[in-house]
Amino acid sequence: MQNEERIRGIIQKAAAKAGLEVGVQAIEVENTRDPKFGDYSTNLAMKNAKKLGKKPIDLANSIIGAIDDPLVEKVECAGPGFINLTLKKESLASVVKKILEQGSAYGKGNDKHFKINVEFVSANPTGDLHLGHTRGAALGDAISNIYEKAGYEVTREYYVNDCGNQVHHLGLSLLARYKELFGEPLELGDDDYHGVDLIEIAKKIKEEKGDSLLHEKTEDVLPYFIRYGIDTELAKIKKDLGDFRVRYDVFSYESDIRKGDAIPKLLEELKPHTYVLDGAVYLKTSDYLDDKDRPIVKSDGNFTYFLPDICYHYDKMARGFDLLVDVLGADHHGYINRMKSALMMRGYKPESLEVELVQIVKTFQNGVEVKMSKRTGKAITHRELVAEVGVDAVRYFFVERAASSHLDFDYDLAKSQSKDNPVYYAQYAYARTCSLLGLGRDIAIDPEGKGLGSEDEKAILKHLADYPSMIEGAAKGRAPHRVAAYIQKLAALVHAYYGLTRIIDRENPNLTGSRLALMKACGLVLKDALGLLGVEAPEKM
Repeated sequence: MQNEERIRGIIQKAAAKAGLEVGVQAIEVENTRDPKFGDYSTNLAMKNAKKLGKKPIDLANSIIGAIDDPLVEKVECAGPGFINLTLKKESLASVVKKILEQGSAYGKGNDKHFKINVEFVSANPTGDLHLGHTRGAALGDAISNIYEKAGYEVTREYYVNDCGNQVHHLGLSLLARYKELFGEPLELGDDDYHGVDLIEIAKKIKEEKGDSLLHEKTEDVLPYFIRYGIDTELAKIKKDLGDFRVRYDVFSYESDIRKGDAIPKLLEELKPHTYVLDGAVYLKTSDYLDDKDRPIVKSDGNFTYFLPDICYHYDKMARGFDLLVDVLGADHHGYINRMKSALMMRGYKPESLEVELVQIVKTFQNGVEVKMSKRTGKAITHRELVAEVGVDAVRYFFVERAASSHLDFDYDLAKSQSKDNPVYYAQYAYARTCSLLGLGRDIAIDPEGKGLGSEDEKAILKHLADYPSMIEGAAKGRAPHRVAAYIQKLAALVHAYYGLTRIIDRENPNLTGSRLALMKACGLVLKDALGLLGVEAPEKM
């Protein structure tokens, strides 16, 4: 049990003796900003005094008088009714032993018996990933990691849109490039794909098929070109994401959703919620959360993209997930309530789907916005950015701000080796802990933390003790940026401690052993937290 949890329990018990019944989770406990006010503080008396007809300061003193626990060294009332607690040094230091014993398991939550599906990126397999996909990949993977750390069962999923108008034009474009290789004039429409990457794919087809497809009817060979293009583009996407340390458990295909009678059955099921207008079939999503009804079948009989998406989300729920999380671009804001409405039509609660909208990314170099690749003259791709800056910097920078915030990515900062670069600053803190342990390898580490009690040491100990609760909060809020903020503070504490404290003092091996144990604990937590964001922790820099 962590310090904050213990303190909540202590305060709850004392409050009950003082006549205040309150749930333990309703008790707010915070680190004090100034050590002279103790280690932790709560405003419980100020929040609840009125309903008991008491003054906050009187209720606070009543609660203080009822506190009797070996964890607590001193309790005081401050200001209008804050309760400040100072813990015994050995109580704070106990976190070191726990971290050294548990290693990477420290901070892992109990099994929640709650299954979550996180679908992210799901880029159409029609070209290279762009920076919006990069941010979605970094966020989706980090959210999944944090969920798992907190004790949830997570499935990472990619939905492959291998049907519809976009892949149709991919096939036509690839066919045009194939014909061009045999001297035919290039004919590409406005909606076709003009990227030169299709030339290389067309060359592979030429190598494999020669001119055997050249004089066939378009309708006969188009399915081949569509599938070849999809498979090749998807293979590139999978490689790029794998190189970015993103893994998936499931790849689902729209073509599979459309097979068989799943969609006809769905249309029959949704009939009570539909009507026909101008030959098109509309879903009455406005009966639920949507601002207007949405077409699911066009007047020409073709499905809108929304219908297979409904079928896909129903399929995910049928697989037994308690929560679906979709990580989507900011332009999908209108999608949320229409899909929630469709889920409600089958009896699912609206909160069974949560959508994380990812805001746009702008890139800057030398203070000037950079939109185009110097190499290609086209928009900067995911692959190019990662190749130039590195996986660690891109992954860290792309999650250190909330998904709802616009991201300005600074090339120069991301590549710099300075304290202003947050990922370098954090990795250097970890490398310092490794260096210290190497220098003091002949000194026995004391996991009990005897002698740790300076204000710098107490600040580190309290921050280490906060790690499990931070993980819980980051999971509930789907907030990788909270992990990044935690890492930055721990890195700052390590750097400050390194600069101000004689950690290895061979004239005092006992205290040195405790301090090395503290640094080892810091290193373990830093490495684990960085790993949640998909960032490596190098031992030397």
